[in-house]
Formats: sequence, C-alpha cells, structure tokens
Amino acid sequence: MSLVLGAVLGLGILLVVSPFLWSARAGAGVGGTDGRRGGRRAGDLVRDELHLAGLGEVPIVVVVLVAVVVAVVAAAVAHATLALPVMTLAAAVAGFAVVPLVVRARATARRSANQAVWPEVVDHLVSSVRAGMSLPDAVAALGDLGPAATRAPFAEFGAEYRRTGVFEPALDRLKDRLADPVADRILETLRMARDVGGGEIVRVLQALSSYLREDAALRGEVRARQSWVRNAARLGVAAPWLLLLVLATKPETIRAYDSPAGTALLLIGLVVTLIAYRVMIALGAIPGERRWFG
Repeated sequence: MSLVLGAVLGLGILLVVSPFLWSARAGAGVGGTDGRRGGRRAGDLVRDELHLAGLGEVPIVVVVLVAVVVAVVAAAVAHATLALPVMTLAAAVAGFAVVPLVVRARATARRSANQAVWPEVVDHLVSSVRAGMSLPDAVAALGDLGPAATRAPFAEFGAEYRRTGVFEPALDRLKDRLADPVADRILETLRMARDVGGGEIVRVLQALSSYLREDAALRGEVRARQSWVRNAARLGVAAPWLLLLVLATKPETIRAYDSPAGTALLLIGLVVTLIAYRVMIALGAIPGERRWFG
C-alpha cells in the first residue's frame, strides 16, 4: 500500500510541475533554436512568473524548498486530523501546489493590471522622442515620468545605462525584469529604430498604443464575462471536499473511508475533481501572448 501511495505522490508532483515542462516542450521548435527566441526553457518561464509576482530576486530553489515545507506541514495536519493515508497524500500534493499557484496568481494579476499601463508607457515615449530626447534617455525617463507600476524597472535601466553607456545589454536586462510580451514588443521596436534608424518611430509607437488600448478593452470585457466560469470551477472543486471535512468530524466516517474501498473512492474523487477543474479552467481561459523576444 505504501508503494502505491508513493507512486501516486510522485504522479501528483509531476502534475503540479507539468505546465512548466509541457510549455517548454511545446515551444521548443518554434521561432528558432536560440533559447531567447521562440522556444524558451522551463527555467525562463518560471523566472518570468517570479519577476511578475515581485519575487525576481528569489532563487527558484528557494521557491521549491518553501513548497516542500508547505507540503510537509499540510500532510502533517491532514494526518493528525483525519488519519487517512490517501487524504494525507492529497494534502501533501495540494500543499506543494499552493506556492506555485500563489506565484502564478500574483503574476497573472500583475500582467492583467499592466495591460492598462503599456499604452501610457508608449505615450510617454512618443512625447519624449518628439521633445528631441534620444531613445535611451526616453526609456530611462520612464523611471521618473512613467506609470508608478513600471517605474522601478525603468529606473534600474536608467542607472545601468548611465553607469555603462551600453544600450543593448541594459535593454535585455530591462526585458527580463519586466517579463511581459507587450514590453518585449515595445522595447524591440526601440532597438530596431536605434540600430537601423527610422523617422517613422513616432507613428509606429502611436499605432502600437492604439492597438494596445483596443486589445486591453477587449480582453477586459471577455474576462468579465468569463469570470463566472472560473468561480463555478472553484466552487465545484471546493464543495465536496469541504463536505468531507465536515463529515470527518464523526469517527464512523473515518472508519468508513479507512478501507480499500474508501481509499479507492477518494482517489477516484481526487482524479475526477482535478480533471473537471482543468476542463472548466480551460473553457474559461483567455489565450495569452507569448514572449517571442524574451
């Protein structure tokens, strides 16, 4: 029985990290073989999420260790309260998943909030270029004049550029700190304008600003209409297990599930819950942009 529980625990941990692994494999052959063009490594994707969540300086190993600690604590609490091996296993997997889910939720919220910020960033760039500023100075000025949500990364860019005087490496590190596909598009436009020259940079940026505003408005409307799908998915996942916790306060319920048949029933319920939740989330998901220039 312990061998089966160990195998199921390994499968649960694999399911938790599978979005990072499958995303990397799916894009491995797109847009070239360079790790920064098209296909991106799993570590790059995780690092992007950490940057957006405000944890860009935290090593990935530390995040994994915290997830393991949370998993152990959740398993200990479940074992002490329910004394069911399958629920202890489920609590360990759920505890391990809490940290990446929280990081992804914060990153998603930051990415959604930034959708309304990027048009303003482009407008500031247009104003600076029209005023006769060079492109590096226009980008650095966003550390003081840009939206509050993005001032820190641009301020770091300005400090690095003033220290080194080299535009390309500072721009690459700025893209890593922002970790956003829209920022990649804006900064690559500026890079191209600086490398090959272009008197149409103002017109291009104005067109990009208009497109970003329209895209943000459309995504906001779709997200508002599909929010009920996500809420229904969360309610559907939580309701049966909250009911189980209430019933577990009775000793006869614990005895009923502490058997091979009860264990099989709980395992089937966990699998069905996970599949149903993923299907509901997929139905309500809005396709996001990928970092082709990250």
